[in-house]
Amino acid sequence: MVAALVVAAPASGSGKTTVATGIMAALARRGTAVAPFKVGPDYIDPGYHTLAAGRAGRNLDPVLVGEDRIAPLLRHGSAGTDVAVVEGVMGLFDGRVGDGHGSTAHVARLLGAPVLLVVDARGQSRSLAALLHGFRCFDPGDGPVEIAGVVLNRVGSPRHEAVLRAAAEEVGLAVLGALPRHDGLVVPSRHLGLVPAAEHGAAARAAVDAMAALVAAHVDLDAVAALARPVAPGPVWDPVVAAPVAGEPVVAVAGGAAFTFGYAEHTELLAAAGAQVVVVDPLRDEELPDGCAGLVLGGGFPEEHLGELSANASLRAAVAALAGSGAPVLAECGGLLYLCADLDGAPMCGVLAGSASMTGRLTLGYRAAVALSATPWRPAGARVAGHEFHHCAVTPRAGAAPAWAWRGGEPEGFVAGGVQASFLHTHPAGDPDAVTAFVRAAHARAGDRR
Repeated sequence: MVAALVVAAPASGSGKTTVATGIMAALARRGTAVAPFKVGPDYIDPGYHTLAAGRAGRNLDPVLVGEDRIAPLLRHGSAGTDVAVVEGVMGLFDGRVGDGHGSTAHVARLLGAPVLLVVDARGQSRSLAALLHGFRCFDPGDGPVEIAGVVLNRVGSPRHEAVLRAAAEEVGLAVLGALPRHDGLVVPSRHLGLVPAAEHGAAARAAVDAMAALVAAHVDLDAVAALARPVAPGPVWDPVVAAPVAGEPVVAVAGGAAFTFGYAEHTELLAAAGAQVVVVDPLRDEELPDGCAGLVLGGGFPEEHLGELSANASLRAAVAALAGSGAPVLAECGGLLYLCADLDGAPMCGVLAGSASMTGRLTLGYRAAVALSATPWRPAGARVAGHEFHHCAVTPRAGAAPAWAWRGGEPEGFVAGGVQASFLHTHPAGDPDAVTAFVRAAHARAGDRR
């Protein structure tokens, strides 16, 4: 049984990523085995969590995988550790628009885990008591969550800290840390949030070091660790599938700095289904692996690496040839852009006739999607929960055989041969049978080529 603690905040921008990542790193550096998690479909924060804990950051998202998989996924990702630290998303009660499903509070209730609330203290003093009282007592209809402690962020002075601590005492909440204003601790960001750790390199490691030092100096780590509560015994999520294919078909998975959006469970499921998983960096590798029979192109920031991606004509040609052979190719968001004829005028793989471009508009939100065209791993009419998160557009928006419908039924994305490409992100743990079917399709393609 692993003990779990959720780090949340009243709103985005309160400093929960700094505090959560700093707690993970500070605990790990004193010998505690930490399992890092992030609520929701975020792909960027888990990269910093991985650096902090020395263990793969994972996501917990009830919308994408279902409520019943949240605790099993945490148990799976926490194997061999002492404590699971779960960073929340947005404000404590913010989730899917309309019902709050998938919020940090929702995940905390599913885990039975207490919440450490990070509060941006700028511009307030005794009003902190009212804020804490409201969050502590609010019940969205499925039960309140336990707020077990507070970390004050961006505290202006010792006098300010004393007033804030007194306010927290008025509502019976312990202040476990008070971080001074730290304007120098800035992780570069861009249109979709922080720059991924894989791109930020040494600067990302330095940022995590700074977060760890800040938290270690100003937060009572022993008290924080003591808040964590054992997650009740129960099933552990297991990527093992009933009938893995033989022969280990080679499935390439895009990685490197341009393709950082993905879930650890995806490669685990691919391997469990019998695939030999090989990571390919489209910025560096000029060929697909020998015998490649399937390709997964996840999301990321290809728009930030246009010159290098376009200059790698050898790999672009290899991807086009693989797609043309009928091999299964799954492309989500950034992968869709890479398969287009061009992105902002720079030649891409040309698998799809569409032209991609950056826009000034953010498209963001959960999608209840229905498959409009069959693929080797999912029949037409299948329903999935997904997520969109991009500043891009593709013209045309859909092909002759569109991938999905949502938002009132407009067609989205492309299906052509073994290719499915769209802006929709899915979590493989929410539909593991689709991953198995993908590997079967790769195995069949490998057999045809033999």
